[in-house]
Amino acid sequence: MEKVVLIVEDDTQNRKLFRDLLGVKGYTTLEATNGKEGVEMAKTAKPHLILMDIQMPVMDGLKAFEILKKDPETRDIPVVALTSYAMKGDRERLLGAGFDAYISKPIDTREFLKKVAQYV
Repeated sequence: MEKVVLIVEDDTQNRKLFRDLLGVKGYTTLEATNGKEGVEMAKTAKPHLILMDIQMPVMDGLKAFEILKKDPETRDIPVVALTSYAMKGDRERLLGAGFDAYISKPIDTREFLKKVAQYV
């Protein structure tokens, strides 16, 4: 069975890294460069997991997450927050907002893949 992961990330290098890591493990990836695109792709593609950057142009990850969780078609898709703004309290704040998990950037590639495997 195909395992689809939607990567919502504005940084080209990060998208490539995530795509390459996931591809080696057999995941199919879809990519969006901002929260608005991510919401639209999630509604049409129904991925198994969404990796959501928080700081993005057009629509940030928090707003996109709120929209996804209010929609009956997408609310059950696990969403993992990705952020390079790993300040004290960010993890708790994002998990408290309802994200299924939290990964800080730069990522630990082994931990990244373990976290993805937990949700797919």
